[in-house]
Amino acid sequence: MWKEIRDREAGKIRPKSFSSRIKSYRVSDLQLSNYKDIVSSHRGSINSLQVDLTEGRYLLSGASDASAAVYDIQKATNYEGNGLIAKHRCLFSVDKQHEKGHKYAISSAIWYPVDTGLFITGSYDHHIKVWDTNTTQVVMNFKMPGKVYRTAMSPLATSHMLIAAGTEDVQVRLCDIASGAFAHTLSGHRDGVMTVEWSTSSEWVLITGGCDGAIRFWDIRRAGCFLVLDQSQSQLGRRPPVLDRAAANKASVSKSLSAGQSSLVKPRAPQKKYANGHGMKQSNIGRMPAKGSTRQRLHPGMLSIQDRATAHYGAVTGLKVTEDGMYLLSAGSDSRIKLWDLESGYNTLVNFEMVRLQTSKSIQLAISQDSAHVFVPCMAVVKAFDFWSGKMSHTFRGHYESVNCCWFNSQDQELYTGGCDRQILVWSPCKLISDDMDEERPKDQDNWSD
Repeated sequence: MWKEIRDREAGKIRPKSFSSRIKSYRVSDLQLSNYKDIVSSHRGSINSLQVDLTEGRYLLSGASDASAAVYDIQKATNYEGNGLIAKHRCLFSVDKQHEKGHKYAISSAIWYPVDTGLFITGSYDHHIKVWDTNTTQVVMNFKMPGKVYRTAMSPLATSHMLIAAGTEDVQVRLCDIASGAFAHTLSGHRDGVMTVEWSTSSEWVLITGGCDGAIRFWDIRRAGCFLVLDQSQSQLGRRPPVLDRAAANKASVSKSLSAGQSSLVKPRAPQKKYANGHGMKQSNIGRMPAKGSTRQRLHPGMLSIQDRATAHYGAVTGLKVTEDGMYLLSAGSDSRIKLWDLESGYNTLVNFEMVRLQTSKSIQLAISQDSAHVFVPCMAVVKAFDFWSGKMSHTFRGHYESVNCCWFNSQDQELYTGGCDRQILVWSPCKLISDDMDEERPKDQDNWSD
């Protein structure tokens, strides 16, 4: 690390590159925190964790005792151990004793993406409730046809306020907060839907994983899914970055022009500026097919060979899309972890080590901000894998029972995990002893000062 600091002082490293390297070092140095402790208020296994996407300050948790709690992870409630250990107790919680609380286990708890004034809980009591954070009152209630396994809202959405719900029913339901009713249902799965995830490159694309082993992609503006991942279709290795491919295309065009083929080569049109602020699209997912396309879209009720494709030999229990929206990580009850290229829809054949995963419930995966590490709950431990090689880099041991969920906080480079032992553990970068000494060091004053 000191080499990077010296290089930054000398101007050899750009600020953004320096920041990414420091964050990478911090992520690789994660361990059970000895200076931050979250005091869990739950009396049942913790099934869901999420830090709000606006401030990165409030941690929301949902547990099987039908309770949901909010913690301030930036400001400690009190300190112990001579002020060295920060204790974070819940700011408030809602449970069965609440007038409009859930009656059975909460399986999913998520923040409203653009404001901490609302949060959403899904439960085994067949209800999805929208809560006002300030008053802790239910402002909206959706009755579902079965147990709710997972809920999700798009972090990119500006045109809709839809909650995607995966339940034990075969249909995926979209709940509209704006109208308080169901927008529409998505039919295609042949068994319950264990997990749902919105694309991080398009607000219209929803990804679902079912107990039938299928991973389906939906464009919510039209009926029927437009892609079903097939584990038999694969490509070896990592796709080259977009910038490298653009440079290669530009070089090939200039070479053709110099060879006297300028009349045959059509110059590339200037790239448009898209909503993500870049001069290129990050993914083809969500792009509507061209008019007159030869590919025929299948009716949801017409099952074909392509429509029966599976991504796992068993239920799909976890999904996580990378921040750039180019890759998808999936976990299944077949104890397999797979990485998918979303542009081609192919399995990248990254050989993640076989691990023991929970099969009876969905699990919550986490990916570091630079997409270098993957955090997977594996029974009583959490394992970190290298994203591109699949090699296990670290094992986090601290829970006494199975781990159900994990969330990576990119702001502080911290990992939060929750399990059946009712505990929320914090895994943070190693804190230097000199940091504490600096905090306790008295002010430098002269003896003769007045």
